[in-house]
Amino acid sequence: MAVKRGGKKQARTSDGDIEHLRTLAHDLSNSLEAIMQASYLLGQGKLEADSRRWAQLIETSSNEAARINREIRKALRVLSGE
Repeated sequence: MAVKRGGKKQARTSDGDIEHLRTLAHDLSNSLEAIMQASYLLGQGKLEADSRRWAQLIETSSNEAARINREIRKALRVLSGE
């Protein structure tokens, strides 16, 4: 069923939908953690300037993705009434 908010229709989110999204966010967290750990280990090695910049880009981007994922998980907790 759609709910009208601010003049726009929005679909209601069921508990099952929220649980599915929480599972996906959890799985994404696990994948991002692996990328962040690999990025850290890569940065510990001796890298040429170009490779170091790529490693820094991976680290910065994965940290930002993890931050966004934490915000998504926070919003899902609010939606589920936690």
